[in-house]
Amino acid sequence: MNRPNIVLIMTDQQRADWTAAGGFPLDTMPFLDGLMDTGVRFRRGYTTSPLCVPARVSLLTGRYPSAHRVRQNSAARHVLRGADLVDVLRDAGYALHLAGKTHFYRQAADFDTFAAPYWHDRGPAGHEGFERWLEGLDHSVGHEPTPFPLERQSPYRIVSDAISAIEQTPADRPVFTWLSFPEPHNPYQVPEPYFSLFDPDDMPERLAGPEAIERKGGTYTWLRDLIEEKRPGYDAEWRRYRANYCGMLRLIDDQLRRFFAHVGERETLVFFVADHGDYTGDYGLQRKGAGMAERLMRIPFAVTGPGVRATVNGADFVSLADLLPTICDAIGAEIPAGVQGRSLWPMLTGEPYPAEEFATGYGERGFGGLSYGAGERPPLHFPYEGRTFDELNTVTQSGTTVMLRRAEWKLLLDERGTGELYDLATDPAELDNRYDDPALAGVRAALTTDLARWMIRVRDDLPQGAYTLKRAPHNWHHTPD
Repeated sequence: MNRPNIVLIMTDQQRADWTAAGGFPLDTMPFLDGLMDTGVRFRRGYTTSPLCVPARVSLLTGRYPSAHRVRQNSAARHVLRGADLVDVLRDAGYALHLAGKTHFYRQAADFDTFAAPYWHDRGPAGHEGFERWLEGLDHSVGHEPTPFPLERQSPYRIVSDAISAIEQTPADRPVFTWLSFPEPHNPYQVPEPYFSLFDPDDMPERLAGPEAIERKGGTYTWLRDLIEEKRPGYDAEWRRYRANYCGMLRLIDDQLRRFFAHVGERETLVFFVADHGDYTGDYGLQRKGAGMAERLMRIPFAVTGPGVRATVNGADFVSLADLLPTICDAIGAEIPAGVQGRSLWPMLTGEPYPAEEFATGYGERGFGGLSYGAGERPPLHFPYEGRTFDELNTVTQSGTTVMLRRAEWKLLLDERGTGELYDLATDPAELDNRYDDPALAGVRAALTTDLARWMIRVRDDLPQGAYTLKRAPHNWHHTPD
C-alpha cells in the first residue's frame, strides 16, 4: 500500500470558533483555513476531557479517560493501554518526528526525532532568557509586546525543528510529523507585529460576561472568587487577553505557512486538532478549569489530503479518540485492541457510514472522589495566598462529570446525581438549566439512555484473555444505513 505522509497539527487550548472559517468575525488563521477548505471541517469536534494530558492520552490511545486511567495532568505514567498511535505508525514503517509540547507518556526514544520540550516542560538550551521571561508572566496576560524576537517563540522553533527532521528523512520512507504547539495556551503573549495586529477595541463581545457566573454557580463562582482574590480586577483586561489570543493564533498560522512552503502539501494527510478550548473571557474567566462548557469541550477538527473530499460537516459528532482508528484505516493498519474511538475514514472519503454512529458525542471530566461544595477550602497544590494559581485543582476537578451531546441538546450528570440540561439552539451560553423542566422529561429520558449507552461503550475490554471478542469494522457499533 502507498502510505501517505501524515502531519498532525495540534494546538493547546484553542477554541473551535476562533477562526473565520469557524464563524469568528476576525481572520485569525487565513492560511490554515484555506488549507482545510480542501478537506473536511467538522463543526462538532470534541475533546474527550477539557484538560491537556487526559486529552492527549486519548489521542494517542484512542481511549477515553475512564479507560486509559489518566484523569489528571500529573498521571500520564499510569496510562493503561494497548498498542497506540506511535506503535501503529512504527510498525507501518513510518519515520516519527515530534516537535513541540509533549504532556503525554511517550519519551524521546520512541521517536526518530524528538524536538521537545517546549515551554511547560522547559525550552532547549539557548533560550533560557525567554523562558525565564515567560515564567515571570505567571500564566497571565502580557500588556506590552513580548521583548524577544519572533525566532524565540515556540511556533517558530517548532517549525524549524520539524523542517530539519523531514529534510534528513530518506525520501522513500513515509513520514509522520507531529507539530505540537503550546500556544494559544497562557501566558497570553506575542511579539510585534502580532501584538498590534488585533485591536482590543475590535474584539467581539462576550457570549456571557461575569454577570452570568452566579447563574452557573458551583466551581464557576469558586474559580472566579479564587482568581479575584489573587489578582483583583483581573477581568478588566479581557479585551487585551482576547487580542493577544488572536495574535497567538496568527503567529501559529504564519509558521504553518512557512512549514508547508518547505515541505509541500502533495500526498500528505493533514489533521488539525486542539486538546481543549479556552474561556477567552466568557463568564469572566480565563484559561479553563470549571465545568464542561462548549468553549472548553468543542475543538477545531479538520482533515485534508489525498482521498479526502472537500466539505463542511455540521451534523456528526467526532472526538479526539477517533484520530487513531481513522489513521489506522487510512494506512491499512488494524485498529488495536482496546481502542474505543471510531474511524472517520469512510466519512472523510465519501463512503457510506451509519449516521447514528456519530449522532451523539461523549466526554468526561474530573479527578474522581466526591465534589467539594461551596465554602470548602481544601488543601491545594499551590498556596491560597499570592498571585500564583492552577485552575485545574482539587476543587474545580473534584468528583466526576460525564457529558452527552445530541443535536442541539447537552446533558451533564455528576457522581451526586446532579444534572444539567441545555438547549444550545436557544441558550448557547448554557445559563438556563432545564434538567428539572417537566416539559422536557421525555428529552431528558432519551438523552439519559444515550448517555448510559456511551458509559457502557467505554467500559474497558483490556486486558484481554483467552477469548476472542467480536469487533466491528471501523470500530462502529452501528451498521451503515
